[in-house]
Amino acid sequence: MSFIRPVAIFIMGVSGVGKSTIGNLLSAQLSMPFFDGDDYHSQKSINKMAQGHPLNDDDRYEWLTNLNNVAKIQLKTNACIIACSALKETYRETLKRDIEKDVKWVLLSGSFDEILDRIKQRKGHYMPPSLLKSQFETLEIPVDALKIDIVQTPQKIAKKIVEELTDKSEFGLIGLGVMGKSLARNLASHNFKLSIFNRHVHGLEENVAIDFKNKHPELFDSIPFDDLQTFVKSLQTPRKIMLMVNAGKPVDAVIESLIPLLSKNDVIIDGGNSHYKNTQERIDLLSKHGICFIGAGVSGGEEGALNGPSIMPGGDERAYKMVKPFLETIAAKNNNGNACCDYIGKGGSGHFVKMVHNGIEYAEMQLLAETYFILKRSGKNPDEIAVVFESWMPHVASYLLEITIDILRKKENNHWLIDKVLDTSGNKGTGNWATIATAELGMPSTMIPAALFARYVSAFKEERIKISEAYFSESTQLTIETSDLLKAYQLARIVNHHQGFKLLYQASVTYNWDLNLSSIASIWTNGCIIRSLFMEALIDILKESNTILLNPSIISEIITLRPALNRVVAECVLEEIPIPCLSEAVNFLNAYKEANSSANLIQAQRDYFGAHTYQRIDDDSGTFYHTNWKHQTND
Repeated sequence: MSFIRPVAIFIMGVSGVGKSTIGNLLSAQLSMPFFDGDDYHSQKSINKMAQGHPLNDDDRYEWLTNLNNVAKIQLKTNACIIACSALKETYRETLKRDIEKDVKWVLLSGSFDEILDRIKQRKGHYMPPSLLKSQFETLEIPVDALKIDIVQTPQKIAKKIVEELTDKSEFGLIGLGVMGKSLARNLASHNFKLSIFNRHVHGLEENVAIDFKNKHPELFDSIPFDDLQTFVKSLQTPRKIMLMVNAGKPVDAVIESLIPLLSKNDVIIDGGNSHYKNTQERIDLLSKHGICFIGAGVSGGEEGALNGPSIMPGGDERAYKMVKPFLETIAAKNNNGNACCDYIGKGGSGHFVKMVHNGIEYAEMQLLAETYFILKRSGKNPDEIAVVFESWMPHVASYLLEITIDILRKKENNHWLIDKVLDTSGNKGTGNWATIATAELGMPSTMIPAALFARYVSAFKEERIKISEAYFSESTQLTIETSDLLKAYQLARIVNHHQGFKLLYQASVTYNWDLNLSSIASIWTNGCIIRSLFMEALIDILKESNTILLNPSIISEIITLRPALNRVVAECVLEEIPIPCLSEAVNFLNAYKEANSSANLIQAQRDYFGAHTYQRIDDDSGTFYHTNWKHQTND
């Protein structure tokens, strides 16, 4: 019986439940040092309690800090057991400060009369029976503790705790596809004891979990399953289970199978690319069973999942606190050493944020594709284009630019591999969802659909070949300056990020999610696909405003960059080069900066044929007008 890393077991509950008795029994059985919290009270607090006065929060803070320090010191070399009432959530926050992932809570509970009788039988203790009522009133029952009823004998209680904490796994993962395998290895490498599950399909998926475990040394302490019921039974309560299965019906099927096997306060985390509205529906369904649900967007691909992804969890905040030690430990870390994972908000907000992340990603990829194509039409080969992109890195460094440079330099049989790749690009749905969301929320996030539709156009390869032959015109070599192209690319990226974060802001207002845009930018600074220097700058910019384009430094930058973007787009249009995202950046800026637009004519047209009414600029009362616009001649 052992732990795969040192842990601090806090035995908690009101006075009289037997914390010290159980602590000593566990100490003997597990060969771990035991510390009784009562021994760490100040004399002032002891005197106060002996006089029949309950301690206030200020009295307890020093005591709780002392116990936290005891745990920290012990965890450097050994596990430990600490008996402490820890009645409030705020007290437990102090006790687990900086050691959250290594803390285990055990709540000993019983009826008031039963515990009162025990206290009356104690002799020489400074805690009088009269204070028991105040402790019951103070107790905030934790959702993340192993709960034990003291009606059992101390020996049985100790045995139950040992079995639960040493024999069972801390975390379960269902679905061993590419991302699931990488996340499992990530969790195991941080010394979390895992149960891993993959379905058994005769002739297709057999022994997947056990073969995976045997292949990777870091999974030595993990337990493999292909039977769901035994998998669930292998987990410590409250259970934490992460689903890494395909979005849609597969998620619902697994949840349906899990419901009868789970208990109140167990947590399911959906780490796939689920639609945010489906996530809300699953939250509502599982809440009826007392089961918590977290919709967590996970970005970073196979490498990120293994070494540290960006994680965007949304749902019940109490449930997030239960899984926080796991998710934040395996997440990438930003420049300040903080996890690229934080609670996003209620409902399906986590999956919505991941969806918008992917939408921004679509446009970022398309912008790079367009700049590559422009440079190609300027007569440069892939190596030369890679050199240009590499020179841009100090100005616009990003993960996507890095991998693009690698792609352009990759050769096969002394030929550039990029030239052998068929020019049709796919999509897995999040770009579609993000485009639909922009329409549903009435937001002009125009670059996401432009990038999506560019992929759709690419799919019509055979038809494009025929159209090319029908409308063939001899192309000339472009003479665009690379310095202009860099500026155009910079400005288009600013527009893309502005649109993405405005979409997040509008969703937050519409769905009452209270999203922290600066925090989201911080989550996106490492581990994820759209990490970049610009994203790092947005952390502070978004603390001031939800509108990136109104930031003074951004305004100055845009004024400097706009002429270059205009020149690049104009030249490409004249040369018939497709640049949907670069040109959309120009169109958006031109429309957004126009104080008096052409929409007055559209509204007049709507009123003409549909009596939709309009407002007047010479009437600020908010009145809506309708006019008979048909031209009438005088006879």
